[in-house]
Amino acid sequence: MRIVFRCDPALAETLPRPVPARGLLPDWLRKMPPKAFSEIHGREIRTVKQCPPFVDAMTHGFMILLPCDVTVENGAFEWRWDIAEPSTRGHPRSPLSFHVAEQLAGAPLSNGLAAIKFNSFWTIELEEGWSLFATHPVNRDDLPFRLVTGVVDADHFQDAGINFPAIWTDQGFSGVLAKGTPVAQCFPVPRAAPELVFESFNAVRKASYEKTVADVLAKPGVYRKQFRVKRAR
Repeated sequence: MRIVFRCDPALAETLPRPVPARGLLPDWLRKMPPKAFSEIHGREIRTVKQCPPFVDAMTHGFMILLPCDVTVENGAFEWRWDIAEPSTRGHPRSPLSFHVAEQLAGAPLSNGLAAIKFNSFWTIELEEGWSLFATHPVNRDDLPFRLVTGVVDADHFQDAGINFPAIWTDQGFSGVLAKGTPVAQCFPVPRAAPELVFESFNAVRKASYEKTVADVLAKPGVYRKQFRVKRAR
C-alpha cells in the first residue's frame, strides 16, 4: 500500500511527519514486566506485553502527531507556534479548533462540552478502492483525550486535510500535551463489502480446532511461533 502525504510548501520543514505506529510504543508498555504474580493462579502469569495481538494492534498503521506543544490549564488550551504563513488559501495555522457540544447531542461519548479538533496539516492519498480508518491510538487510555473514530474515502478526498475530533476526557489534566504526541492512529481499509460465509465444522476443521486449542493451553507462545505473521520493519 502506497500512501502519499502532502503539505503546504511553506511548512514542509516545520511539520512533524506521520510515522509508522510501531515506532511510538509508549513508555508504560516498554516498562511493563513480562510477567506478574496472580493471586488467583498462585503463580506468575504473562502480561499483555507478551500478547502479540495486543502489541500488533498498537503498531498497526501510522500515527498523526501533534505539531507543537499545547498547554492545558483549567480547561483552557494555549500554544505558541511560530510557523511561516501558509501559502495556500484556507489553510489552518492553529493546531486545534473545536466542535460545539450540540454536534454530539445524544451521542453517549459526549461529555456535554465542546469537542476539540486536531487540525490536519497533511493531505493523505490512498490507492483506489481504499479508505482511511482513523481512530484513537490503540490501547492508549493514558492520553487525556479520546479520538472520535471515523472513516474517510481518502482515495478520492485527498486535496484537503482530514481533521480529527476528540473528546477531552481528563478534566483534571494540567500541563503540556507535548509536540509529537500521537493524536490519531490510521490505516487503510478496503472499501469493498466483505462476503460473510457461515459453515459448520467438518471432520478436518474439528480436528484442527481441538489440536490448536490443546496446543495453546499446553504451552506459551504457540500463536507467536506458529501463526503470527512477521511484520515488515
